[in-house]
Amino acid sequence: MGWATAAATAAVTLAVAAALGGCSSDGSKDGASPKPNASTGASTGTATSTPSGTATDASGTPSPGQSAGQSPDPGTGTTAPAPQPAPSTSAPAPSASPPGADETLVAVTRSGGISGKTSTLIIKGDGSFLRLNAKAETVDRGKLSPAALAKLRTALQEADFPRLPRISMPKEPVFDAFTYAFRYGGYEVAAAQTALPRPLEGVLGALPSFEPR
Repeated sequence: MGWATAAATAAVTLAVAAALGGCSSDGSKDGASPKPNASTGASTGTATSTPSGTATDASGTPSPGQSAGQSPDPGTGTTAPAPQPAPSTSAPAPSASPPGADETLVAVTRSGGISGKTSTLIIKGDGSFLRLNAKAETVDRGKLSPAALAKLRTALQEADFPRLPRISMPKEPVFDAFTYAFRYGGYEVAAAQTALPRPLEGVLGALPSFEPR
């Protein structure tokens, strides 16, 4: 088949795989109370007395017993601690997690070849897998051993899907060659058998057979 046919096959193959602190209300900053107004006698600098008998300097200087950051309570004349800003809280950043046992780990579709058949492998997080035909019908089921599943996970990680080309086709078409489409981690790539990127060779080598046993 020609290059145009191979590209069309890759597009169909991809379609099969895809089918699967600030200001407070009174204008003060950081929650601090506004400064009290100067009382009568400010021009002379003399001290005035509050109803409770606590003396304050007319210039606004705290009287003895009144520490910095405190303001007189207008109701009682006693000093109250300034409100402290509430500690800020932030939500934890989301963390990526591997697919669950019932979620798809990887899906690979193979089409073309001498027979021209299309078959798909869907491997789940627990190693169980399905074989599908061109109509996306389940042909049979199986399950990878723990060692085989670990090998496949390693091959998928080493393939570095974000850096792979989306479509890889040879300059000269090869008749009766397979075309593969991979779906993994939100990425989809397609490649002809004769132009398969080397990282994907390891993935194919870790997959179960496309043909039912």
